[in-house]
Amino acid sequence: MSSAPATTTSTASRRAALTDPGYQAFVILRTGFTVAPILFGLDKFANLLVDWPTYLAPWINDVVPGSAQAAMYAVGVIEIVAGLAVALAPRVGGWLVAGWLAGIIVNLLTIPGHYDVALRDFGLLLGAVALARLAQRYHGKRQSH
Repeated sequence: MSSAPATTTSTASRRAALTDPGYQAFVILRTGFTVAPILFGLDKFANLLVDWPTYLAPWINDVVPGSAQAAMYAVGVIEIVAGLAVALAPRVGGWLVAGWLAGIIVNLLTIPGHYDVALRDFGLLLGAVALARLAQRYHGKRQSH
């Protein structure tokens, strides 16, 4: 019957996609940029990893209403949404995370002693851009290579 060759072709197509280094990189970046923002976003409510309000530049704290911790709650929600965006729509989510990281970098560059974290976040920004570019090729298309 005609379903056997289609199934074989489909299985072979999936196997070929899984051996493609570009596709593997896409899956790794998509997983990382889904999980990390969600976990960091959740931690903004618990402060288990670090005291997050200390990473808010004083000038931003002066601009936003409420306390630095309240601002971190908003940051946490944004990060969770960004992680979900990467999971559901990586072509858009990758750019969203890259933009968010750019904002974090500006914030960190205005806090003395946080330049190393800003540099790390620049590396993450590059990874988010790479994810968005790879998603352009790999997300939403049946793999046939």
